[in-house]
Amino acid sequence: MKVIDHINQAKGTLISFEILPPLKGKNINSIYDHLDPLMEFKPSFINVTYHRSEQTFKKKADGTFERVEIRKRPGTVAICAAIMNHYRIDAVPHLICGGFNKRETEDALIDLNFLGIDNVLVLRGDAAKNETFFEAEPGGHRYAIDLLRQVSNLNNGIYLEEDIRDGFRTKYCIGVAGYPEKHFEAPNLETDLEFLKKKVDAGADYIVTQMFFDNAKYFQFVESCRQTGINVPIIPGMKPITNKKQLNVIPRTFHVDIPTDLSHEILKCKNDEDVERVGTEWLVAQSKELKKAGVPVLHYYTLGKAKIIHDTVMQVM
Repeated sequence: MKVIDHINQAKGTLISFEILPPLKGKNINSIYDHLDPLMEFKPSFINVTYHRSEQTFKKKADGTFERVEIRKRPGTVAICAAIMNHYRIDAVPHLICGGFNKRETEDALIDLNFLGIDNVLVLRGDAAKNETFFEAEPGGHRYAIDLLRQVSNLNNGIYLEEDIRDGFRTKYCIGVAGYPEKHFEAPNLETDLEFLKKKVDAGADYIVTQMFFDNAKYFQFVESCRQTGINVPIIPGMKPITNKKQLNVIPRTFHVDIPTDLSHEILKCKNDEDVERVGTEWLVAQSKELKKAGVPVLHYYTLGKAKIIHDTVMQVM
């Protein structure tokens, strides 16, 4: 079932989760162990992130170095299929520009279709660790909107091979990312909203936001989107703070602000257990306010913190 259908048919606010594929060397049971406690909340869908390969150099016996490409978290497509089979819940694989050319992307979309997966979240993805700015793969997409257009083309039976006539039309529901505090590469929020509207006009069915810790920024973002002519559902994405290091790591990595009240309470904490308590209380308050406002879905970035998410949702539902 498509995400947009879940939303349109819902009688209230839905729940969804986002997970990381396990590190290479672990098996699918690590996913099940993470998700099992959350299944009592009957999530409507589960997002599975995609991580591009990383390039590193290994020293050979002769003293020279060779470049090696490593994907630390493989298996997104297979994990989505496993989740759908194991839990009978819709899975949403992330589809990224980084590390893929157009033909590889088309093949991935065909594989997803064969597996009965009809949802994708389209993202540009981060720059490679050795890059200052994002660089597209040779023959790949530079921007998320170009990747989105490729998915839309496949929905219309248009394949890369021009000699394919009357190609099968896929039925992907397409999600895109939104940034209540603007994408860090955008010159301003107005320009960022213009880019987002182009994605919606190109076929995006809904928006999932970057994490935020101040609901006022989400509400303002939604209002600004509506004023810009963006009328698709806007799903708030949330994440708990669980240790003091995140006060520096989250703003630096994700380019979001942490409210003064929250940071002050965390700085008073003596250990990570206290931080988790404060982070959970904040997330519960956020969730309750958003649910009361009638948001379509409460989307939680679990990131290995299933217990905190479980405790949060238990108090919200």
